[in-house]
Amino acid sequence: MRAVEIVRPGGPEQLTVREVPDPSPGPGEVLVDVTAAGVNRADLLQRQGHYPPPPGAPAWPGLEASGTVAALGDGVEGWTVGDRVAALVAGGAYAERLVVPSGQLLRVPDALDLVDAAGLPEAVCTAWSNLTGPGRLAPGERVLVHGGSGGIGSVAIQLVAAYGAWAATTAGGPERTARCLELGADLAVDHRSDDFVAAVRDATDGHGADVVLDVIGAGYLARNVEVLADEGRLVMIGMQQGRRAELDLGAVMTRRLTVTGTTLRSRTREAKAAIVADVATRAWPWLDDGRLRPVIGARLPLDEAAHAHELVESGNVFGKVLLLP
Repeated sequence: MRAVEIVRPGGPEQLTVREVPDPSPGPGEVLVDVTAAGVNRADLLQRQGHYPPPPGAPAWPGLEASGTVAALGDGVEGWTVGDRVAALVAGGAYAERLVVPSGQLLRVPDALDLVDAAGLPEAVCTAWSNLTGPGRLAPGERVLVHGGSGGIGSVAIQLVAAYGAWAATTAGGPERTARCLELGADLAVDHRSDDFVAAVRDATDGHGADVVLDVIGAGYLARNVEVLADEGRLVMIGMQQGRRAELDLGAVMTRRLTVTGTTLRSRTREAKAAIVADVATRAWPWLDDGRLRPVIGARLPLDEAAHAHELVESGNVFGKVLLLP
């Protein structure tokens, strides 16, 4: 089969399509013929040599895919050959075929385009598990999602709105903020020209955000603490603007704040299966009534993986970039 390999750590030019051995499913695994794969910032880090795949994962990038079930390993129940699926994986989605633990599959509704479904698994599982897990989000609370025009942010806005919470977001420029409002955000702040702390405080009558879901990292730490309501929760899931910053422990203690961070890729199969099961039960059904939908910025052939990485790196794409084998 064809897969995108990283020749050596470096820029997008280090991605190349090569023939690699076909995978075969082991016990509890499913072989998927890939229709499309989502491109994530974690893939860019892997390409640069900063985020190696966990043991046992393929060497080529890709954390999510959509496709059809091609074969079942021993002991797999609940799936049949030909099923339309979306998959959350630890690596290897940039390929024509992919082996997936059966517990990390989601059924794609008939009404949803199978290509576009590839833009959902990583974003939905990341956003949902962090909002409802360490974020402890409750209906009616106020949430600030940073990077609302990104692959995770554009999905997180929809999840917050569907869950019955108030959603604010940041994005770059009036066109992007307008599109975030269309996705269900109650407030969209242009981070290039406006102060999101003041905007959220004003919009909530001084209350602030009960939960902040942050992909920015060090660059926003101080302002994230400032925008939190008393007993607020800051959940960091990215480090686009650095990994080191100073934290005001006095504010954390006196206002009873929670500051935490998570990653998804390195978790065990059992932990991922639990997240996928929760998503399937509580969030995935929103695809049927239109409260959740994939937001796709570009669809490119597998041979243009380098260009796909350039698009994601530029930050100019609204939503997900997909690769089609």
